[in-house]
Amino acid sequence: MKIKFNITLILSLTVTFVFAQERTKDTIDDQTVNVIKPYTPTISDAFKIKDKPSTEDANTITKKEVKYNIFSIPVASTFTPAKGKAANVDKAKPVKLYDNYASLGFGTYTTILGEVYLNHELSSGENVGGYLSHHSSQGGIDGLLLDDDFSKTGINVNYSQKLNDFSWKIDLGADVMAYNWYGLPQQFFGQTEANTIDPKIRYNSFYVGGKLNFDNAIIKNGSVRFRRFGDNRDSGENRFMAKAAFDVPIRDEIIETELRVDYLSGSFDRNYNTIAELNYGNVNFSLSPTYQLKEDDLTVDLGIRLTYLNDTEFNENKLFLYPNIVASYRLVNDILIGYAGVTGDLIQNSYYDFVNQSPFVSPTLLVTPTDQQYHGFIGLKGKLSNNVSYNINGNYFAEENKALLKTNDAQSFATEDYQFGNSVGVVYDNVKTFSVGGELNIDVNRNFKLAIKGEYFNYNTSAEAEAWNLPNVTGSVFLDYQISRHWFMGGSVFFTGERKEESALVGTLGPPLRTPVTLDSFFDANAHVGYKITDYLSVYGKVNNIANQDYQRWQNFPVQGIQFLAGATYQFDF
Repeated sequence: MKIKFNITLILSLTVTFVFAQERTKDTIDDQTVNVIKPYTPTISDAFKIKDKPSTEDANTITKKEVKYNIFSIPVASTFTPAKGKAANVDKAKPVKLYDNYASLGFGTYTTILGEVYLNHELSSGENVGGYLSHHSSQGGIDGLLLDDDFSKTGINVNYSQKLNDFSWKIDLGADVMAYNWYGLPQQFFGQTEANTIDPKIRYNSFYVGGKLNFDNAIIKNGSVRFRRFGDNRDSGENRFMAKAAFDVPIRDEIIETELRVDYLSGSFDRNYNTIAELNYGNVNFSLSPTYQLKEDDLTVDLGIRLTYLNDTEFNENKLFLYPNIVASYRLVNDILIGYAGVTGDLIQNSYYDFVNQSPFVSPTLLVTPTDQQYHGFIGLKGKLSNNVSYNINGNYFAEENKALLKTNDAQSFATEDYQFGNSVGVVYDNVKTFSVGGELNIDVNRNFKLAIKGEYFNYNTSAEAEAWNLPNVTGSVFLDYQISRHWFMGGSVFFTGERKEESALVGTLGPPLRTPVTLDSFFDANAHVGYKITDYLSVYGKVNNIANQDYQRWQNFPVQGIQFLAGATYQFDF
């Protein structure tokens, strides 16, 4: 600090001197000064100014006291100020929000879409509700040899209560779904084989669960859920999941901990190639403590995940240890936030999850967990303004036994309705995935919202020739716009890049005929517009697959072309 002060002082004096020279250059004539002898000062030459100089002077004048007088003169005034009046402000009428609604729509391909959502407050903090949904279509895709109709119906009822220190909720529901294995490879089979196939597959599901949240307790929250899932082909699966999050105090620090139990058991009547019954089951226990470190703009979560797996079908036990480290740093307030981390987990695959990915899977699946050894990621996120946010990231996955959905081989001597190459199976492989993605969210106000997202993928497989049915590029755009008090609109666009598949016919005299297949990339554009007739009644129209593309999400499974749907929504309170 001392060096810095001296340098600053010297610079200041130098600048002042130069500045003074420049100012006086125009007013003082040039003169010549002859220095005969340099002046060498001594201490005796110095004159010291006294701290308290003497004021004894004959000319000292005593200060005279000054007095100020104000002469007030009364003035008559007839001015009367007008009372202030607040300006009128036009207030927007608040939007009426309802607790319940019912919606029903009809469209092409004999499509029916309906929803009913109910919620009723029994008392302060006590609610009961329910949900019913239905979506069905009679199909009618051109060029198919098998039926392509489908239907999906779900129902749920729930009860919740909020008390002083905690809240809890319980719900139960059921789902019924019906689809067809209509993806018959017509390069191998024709109408003769199609007449012998019953492509209908029906799924049913029942579940019950509950959640518990504590306000001020060591245990923060917990949840349990049981689901029974099966089909009309003698397949069945039971799954029970329980989670609990709690804090463990150690001296003056808090360790956030999550405990998880996941039990799975199921069976299929047979596997794809033989009539042998296929059983699977396991239970895993997971414990993941995490310590959070905060230092100014830096936040680091240091943790691990310890998972114990007991394969109940093969009587095998394994112990997995995964990293669970996440860090973020505010580089520029909320404008620029950097984050990175590495995590891992044992992913529990199930028949129910595979059906949600593709309802055309065969009831002959090998079900086993995926070991996600680590997931490393790094990115930047933040807000460009109050209404615009962004997120850019890169990811790297290393997974063992990753589940890949792939079209089943067509069998020339098929005996089951799904063995004609018209169903989807699952294979496992060690896959490493690299991806780069970004998203942009624009929320101007409650009347306009826009979201854009895109991601690129690169896969490296170990045993399989390709990462089957995984796209190399994905993208999406979502838009919601409240045009006026009565009119509203929205839209979405999905892009899926190319995917790799394989076409095969087995069971002939020669070797299996396997042909690589590349499924084309596609856009799926959708839009809707609506008009609010009253606060509780509105009508709407929807258009799906606007480009009328007959793309294939799965091999030999083309989707419906352009679809129109119109309906109405009614909102109400009890």
